[in-house]
This record gives sequence, C-alpha cells and structure tokens, in this order.
Amino acid sequence: MKIELVSDLSLIDKNQWNKLNDTNHPFTSYEFLTSLEQSQSVCPKTGWTPKHIVIKDNQNTLIGALPNYLKMHSYGEYVFDHSWANAFENAGGSYYPKLLSAIPYTPATGPRFLFKKDDLDKDKIFELIVDTIQNLVKDNNISSAHINFITSDISKKLNKKNWIQRKGLQFHWHNNDYKSFDDFLDKLKSTKRKSIKKERKKIFDSNIKIERLTGDNLNNQIWDSFYQFYLNTVDKKWGGAYLTKDFFYLINEKMSDKVLLVVAKQNNIIIAAALNFIGKDTLFGRNWGALVDIPFLHFELCYYQAIEFAIEHNIKKVEAGAQGHHKIQRGYIATSTYSSHYIGNQSFSSAIKNFVKMEEKEVNKQIEIINTQGTPYSNQD
Repeated sequence: MKIELVSDLSLIDKNQWNKLNDTNHPFTSYEFLTSLEQSQSVCPKTGWTPKHIVIKDNQNTLIGALPNYLKMHSYGEYVFDHSWANAFENAGGSYYPKLLSAIPYTPATGPRFLFKKDDLDKDKIFELIVDTIQNLVKDNNISSAHINFITSDISKKLNKKNWIQRKGLQFHWHNNDYKSFDDFLDKLKSTKRKSIKKERKKIFDSNIKIERLTGDNLNNQIWDSFYQFYLNTVDKKWGGAYLTKDFFYLINEKMSDKVLLVVAKQNNIIIAAALNFIGKDTLFGRNWGALVDIPFLHFELCYYQAIEFAIEHNIKKVEAGAQGHHKIQRGYIATSTYSSHYIGNQSFSSAIKNFVKMEEKEVNKQIEIINTQGTPYSNQD
C-alpha cells in the first residue's frame, strides 16, 4: 500500500473516490468536497488547507481515503475546542495549525474513513490511515488531530489507539413508519400537536406558497436568491459567510439530485428558503435564510417540510444541524454525536481526557432529561 497526501481533490479520479463512498453519503461525495475546494470556500486563505490522506495499491488504484485538512483556526467545525486552544497557548504551546478530518461547515455524522466495506484489507487500511495521522502530528510538531462527527463504532476503535472520545448532542427526527404528517402529529402530546397545527395554519393563511425544488427544477437564478438569504442569516448571527456563491452554483451543476431546496414565495417572489441534502436514509438540513421576518416561517421550511418530505419518501431520519432546543417541541429528540481527538503532548492529553469525562456526564444527563421528562411524544417509541 502507498500513502499520499493530496492538496487538491480534483487530482484524484472521481469514480475511484466515489466507489469508496459506498454508502453514497452526500457530504463525503467527490462532488460535494470538490465543490468546496473549487469555489474557494475551502482553501489556505480560509484557513482550511486540504491534506487528504489517500491509500493506493500497487496498481495505483485508490483503496482508502480520509478527507483531511490543516486548520489555522477552529471556525466552521461545530465541535468546539477554543478553550483547549487557549489553555494550550497560555501554557506556551502553539495549538495551530492542527489536523482535522471533517466535512467543512457541516455538522453531520457520517463516514470519514473511506474504503469498500467488502475489502479484505479494510482493517489494514484503517490502521494505516490512523498511523499516518499520528505520525504527521509527531513528525511535524503539530499539536493535535481531530476527527469530527463520526459513528460511535469508529470512535471506540480510535479510543483503543489512544484517541480521546468526545460526546456531543444534536436533535434528530426519527421516522417511525409514519403514513403521513398527521400520523406523526397523532403521536405527539396534545399541546405540541395543537401548537404545530397553529404555526402551520399561520403560514398557510399568510398568502405564502411553499415549493420543494430538486434536480432540474433548480437553477443559478434561484441560487442567487438563496445566497442573499444565506448572507442575511450570517449577518443576524454575527457569523462568517463561509460558503461562496460559486459553491451553490457548483453543487447545482454536480449533484442537484441530492439537493432539496424548500422555498417560500409571496406574490411569486422567493422570500425564504431552506437547503437540505438527501442521503441514503437521512435528510440533512443545512442552511436557511429569508428576506423578511415572518413568524413560524423558519419552523415550516426547516422542520415541518423536512419531516413531510421524509415521510413521503420513506427517509428514516432528519438531521437538522447543530444546537436548537426549540427543535424538541417539534418532534426532534436528543441524540449523541461523537468526535475523536489525538493530542501530541501527554500532559495536555491527560487534561483533555479529564475534561471530556466531566463533559460527557453532563451531555448524558441532558439527553436523559430531554428524552424522558422533555419528550414531545405522548408515548415514547
């Protein structure tokens, strides 16, 4: 096996990469990752320098890969380690640059170690990628390496190799074989059911038309409108406009069949929209924005329309991104997320281990309270 670090994913064969993405996950697809790079949303200037790890066999065929970046900051990650950076630098160290395996600006659980699941050498490929990351940290005097939003199984495997498991919390909606949106509502507590019906009625009584667009129904003119909404949301949240307009043009060109854009129109003019990506069994809610402030429009576009779409297309889960306790009363339940962290300095690593142990107790407590005392369902499935 041969190891390479790749700073431009377009130098890799698209078909070979996508064969390793055998769950067809939208965010580890060649199309999504190259759109980030080619649009300059991800590049050294934005603090994300691609350093993808790829494994090839003796015939130069790709057999393993890990999306990977050299980071000069901790923005756009959604697994927050700013306090770690401050502590490390206050002690006289340099926390940045660090290595990060993640999907930029995308807090969605999915595969990071890519290989064919039926490959007899998959365990060797996994070990080789992990050893490569650890050697990069040691040989280049890098403070740490991080792998965000991985499955618990992968996190446990990394834990055996002296990586630190960190637990987080998101809110996901689960499709318990609902036949319709009303069927889903029937499973909620009466107060929650009445509240949702009231919110939806307000929208439908406001002369607002809602459409779900995907595939050929999307075009650059629509993305021009969406980009303005995106910027408006960024301004309100005092965040950074991580994604360039070209990114939206590129995903429209490369993977529009994996995109669901829910738009709201008033007098035939698009006034708001919510961007989703369609996975094999999960709908991933990502960005949203609006020109005008209309009560409950955010909930309709981002949550209720996503739930309806999932029910109609037999999609098992909706992930609506990071944070947001307001999602609970709309049928979303607390779900664990996982990341793994390799810290080069042993004393600092010990301190981080103690920190995440205390943090995990609090996360577990929150999940238990939310999904028992705070559940929106009349009978928790």
